[in-house]
Amino acid sequence: MKLLDEMPVKGFAAFAELLLHAMGRTPEEIAKPGIAIVNTQNELVPGHIHLDDIAAAVRDGVVSAGGTAFEFPTIAICDGLAMGHAGMCYPLASRELIADSIEAMILAHNLDAMVLVTGCDKITPGMMMAAARLDIPAIIINGGPMLAPRAASKVPLIGCGSCPGLYTANSMACVAEVLGLALPWNSCIPAAHGARRQLARQTGVRIMALLNEGIIPRHILTKEAFENVITVDMAIGGSSNTILHLMALADEAGINIDLDLFAQIGARTPRLCDLNPAGAYFLEDLYEAGGLQAVMAELSKKNLLHLDALTLSGQTLGEIIEGAQSTRPEVIRSIEEPYSPEGGLAILYGNLAPDGAVVKQSAVKPEMFTHSGPARVFDIEEDAVKAMLDGKIHSGDVIVIRYEGPKGGPGFREMLMATSTILAIELETEVALVTDGRFSGATAGAAIGHVSPEAMAGGPIAIVEEGDIIEIDIPSRKLNVRLSQEEIQSRLDRWTPPPLKREVKSYLRRYSRLVTSASTGAVLRIPEDW
Repeated sequence: MKLLDEMPVKGFAAFAELLLHAMGRTPEEIAKPGIAIVNTQNELVPGHIHLDDIAAAVRDGVVSAGGTAFEFPTIAICDGLAMGHAGMCYPLASRELIADSIEAMILAHNLDAMVLVTGCDKITPGMMMAAARLDIPAIIINGGPMLAPRAASKVPLIGCGSCPGLYTANSMACVAEVLGLALPWNSCIPAAHGARRQLARQTGVRIMALLNEGIIPRHILTKEAFENVITVDMAIGGSSNTILHLMALADEAGINIDLDLFAQIGARTPRLCDLNPAGAYFLEDLYEAGGLQAVMAELSKKNLLHLDALTLSGQTLGEIIEGAQSTRPEVIRSIEEPYSPEGGLAILYGNLAPDGAVVKQSAVKPEMFTHSGPARVFDIEEDAVKAMLDGKIHSGDVIVIRYEGPKGGPGFREMLMATSTILAIELETEVALVTDGRFSGATAGAAIGHVSPEAMAGGPIAIVEEGDIIEIDIPSRKLNVRLSQEEIQSRLDRWTPPPLKREVKSYLRRYSRLVTSASTGAVLRIPEDW
């Protein structure tokens, strides 16, 4: 074990060995490489309830390949259970806690390599950020998606696994696979299938090969790899949250990507899939249709991917997709007949979002691609929802929800209550939503989020007044308020930051002080004057 080999004082190494013996480890186990299995299993998250089973399969693989497994946990929040109350301040903020906790455990115990057993929204990106930060041999294994709903079933969510559509959890499982930080098929083998346990065992074996070969995450996390994953994400219509997480991961890896790169790639990438929640199909359908390999094989026909990108499987991306093809053309369309000539996500700019905003255009009805209307302004999501339920929002309005950004929320809450309510009152094709908050993968309608700079940072969204005309033009990538720049500046000169809208505990207060804009991935930065 590196833990013992790198202790300069042999007396301390001997004492550490005694502690390992006290836990029942044999001398033979202690002599082998120590492999962390970071397991996020808990009894609150369907995507994590079964991860002890996945971790056990990983352990079998590690042991069979000559390693000694040391399992420890980290946290996992269920966005669905946190939705609709102040608890939604925590899920995105937990991404940094997850990365930090893994860093603390790995560096404190000086382990040789790690397998990251994950499932849901912020957990997978937090784990990938830890892999990039620590840069020791590391590999991701997701727990897999739920089975798709069955027509005869009265229950829409079936068994363990992440929610069955292309929400953030499964979007990030796809990201891990395309980046090459997970083995092929990580994205879509259902949680209930035996093939998921086989993949977990193969992952345990593969981590030992990565250790022996000296392959580390930053060998994989190149600019080309990020361009590949953005392309695939656009082609499948992934969650808008992937933009945040990819920027945060790139930051950890020392790779410079920005919103303009997403805009450029989105404009040239056709959308080949129509996956739930915006579409008709589920991850199980994607699995049956040929998986991401089939998607990437189609994209490669137009030379949209860097096929020489290396993955942790030991193969290049081109080698992985060789011979792949769609077996269900309604699930994965050919590149000649896509669902849309552009990707699922679009980046908007304008005087309301100088640093950018994000819309999942694949979830917007065609009649709402351009829209202008009077602003109905709310400083917290709950007030906007109450106004909708009280019948105070009317056709043509643009609902503006602000002070919900990374700093202002704090924690950058998902506005799923607001979007769900718009659907419930049947105004999806008549009302738009603009916010410095964010959305889950379940976003539907003309919902524009990540408006940057956010209100709490003094962005123009902070000075929008009731009745100001908001202009949305998704095809032209524009988001404006119909005000002169002089009027905007005059209002900003009179603006002062308000107190936080919620009483928050110490972690969220620290988070609010340190977090950067959505346009840079909402990562934590220590201020220069500290």
